[in-house]
Amino acid sequence: MSGPVPAGPRRVRPLGPRAALVQCADLHDAVAVHARLAAADLPGLVDCVAGAETVVVRASSTAALRDVVRAARAAPRGSAGSGEARTVTIDVLYDGQDLAAVGEITGLGADGVVHAHSEQAWTAAFAGFAPGFFYCVGEVGLDVPRRDTPRTAVPAGSVALAGRFSAVYPRSSPGGWQLIGRSTARMFDLDREDPALLRPGDRVRYRPVRELVEVAPAAAGPAPVRGPHLTVGVAGLQTLVQDGGRVGSAALGVSPSGALDAAAAGSANRLVGNDPGAAVLEHLLGGLELTAHGDHVLTVTGARAALAVTGPAPWRPPLGTPFALRDGERLAVGTVTAGARVYVGVRGGVAVPPVLGSRSADTLAGLGPAPLTVGDALPVGPAPGTAVRLPEPVPGPPAVSTVRVVPGPRDDWFAPAAVASFFAQEWVLATSSDRVGARLTGEPLERVRTDELPSEGTVPGCVQVPPSGLPVVLLQDAPTTGGYPVLGVVHPEDLAVLAQLRPGERLRFARLPAPALGAPPPAHPAGGGEQPDPVSTDHQSSTETSQE
Repeated sequence: MSGPVPAGPRRVRPLGPRAALVQCADLHDAVAVHARLAAADLPGLVDCVAGAETVVVRASSTAALRDVVRAARAAPRGSAGSGEARTVTIDVLYDGQDLAAVGEITGLGADGVVHAHSEQAWTAAFAGFAPGFFYCVGEVGLDVPRRDTPRTAVPAGSVALAGRFSAVYPRSSPGGWQLIGRSTARMFDLDREDPALLRPGDRVRYRPVRELVEVAPAAAGPAPVRGPHLTVGVAGLQTLVQDGGRVGSAALGVSPSGALDAAAAGSANRLVGNDPGAAVLEHLLGGLELTAHGDHVLTVTGARAALAVTGPAPWRPPLGTPFALRDGERLAVGTVTAGARVYVGVRGGVAVPPVLGSRSADTLAGLGPAPLTVGDALPVGPAPGTAVRLPEPVPGPPAVSTVRVVPGPRDDWFAPAAVASFFAQEWVLATSSDRVGARLTGEPLERVRTDELPSEGTVPGCVQVPPSGLPVVLLQDAPTTGGYPVLGVVHPEDLAVLAQLRPGERLRFARLPAPALGAPPPAHPAGGGEQPDPVSTDHQSSTETSQE
């Protein structure tokens, strides 16, 4: 990743109302821009993710986003940012299932592939697909295509090649990279102070070994719960602990997670007097039962479902109202009749141990507490100093939901008729939808570009369109980078609409104007400065989920 960086405009495209995609000259420039922004401590910068040729920035507001975009445009080309790059050595046993095939593809033979892979320095360029999964680029080209048929399960520790990148799988997962070896290096370990073995910009050396030695970590059992808590009698289809999510770790491949319906979760916390970011329970489609140990104050928001409290004096609390659940009493959430997800708030919050600053369960990466099962005990935190609130109305869903979308940044990969069709037709939520992505069925969208998009950062709400032509709206547990073009981005406030849709229900998309991110600085007389960026001021013309 050395050598001159070509001069030219650093274009910026909106990625919804509070994020933007910065087009860089190449991978080297993307890593440099990411390093500069990450070290700048910019007010309002929520996350910053490098891609193969881009950097995605996410801000707390559109105003903050303009300042971040200004800093990205001004970052010197080829700047390495602050600090010295570390060198990380990874031991590899070169016995991968695809080693011989890669030798044939490259014409190097198996031994030549091992030599080329281990005798050069690699740079950790960007993370994605899973926490700790780093795309490393080498100094000498090893350009290897992905497998025609991805594997359904790649073992953790597999050392692999795809395109010009090398990576080590941090955990078992599906994947289409070519496997050339394996390693016992723990790419992501929550027991370390810094969980990710690599950071963007690190130098990586793969060292051949004849055998691997691994010390199995001691299994830690769950800590006993003492004090006030709730126990799960029936968990239903899916019950998760969720809060405001993990922010600031997207560069390590860590998804934001958090409640899918942030408005309903916020209402639950507000009603019982909690801080907005306290942990609640997110429950899918009804059938949840909780028993109180100690006296508690609860509320249920989100989807519509009948509630029942059993005990000395059985009764039915209404939705959107705080109520007491006394020691030994049981709350039952009935079958959901409208919407999809209910949120149970408890005064004091669900006090499970935080992971990377959040108590949220990440269903794709396996971070945070596991989905709840019968018998699980949930500790409840101390009561906050604020009072409970008056009841709040729980609105019913419309017959056909409307979701606002800002077009771009890759809507120019589609025929104009396809973009028009996206906004004109009614889509149906597929049964394969989950917290990773809302998968839609309808009339497929035609692409005018069929080449492969270099991996670039994503944010929740990105509308990716894979080769099938059927959109997938990325949700809170989606990977932080992807390789499918993004036709548009759902407004963050409308992600709650998708959270409350059930399979088979319909929705439409409404076009929102792209945010004005400000004009780039005038071009320098020498010809190396920024040029006007029509995309950033008028973009109207322009899992299957994220690929690894």
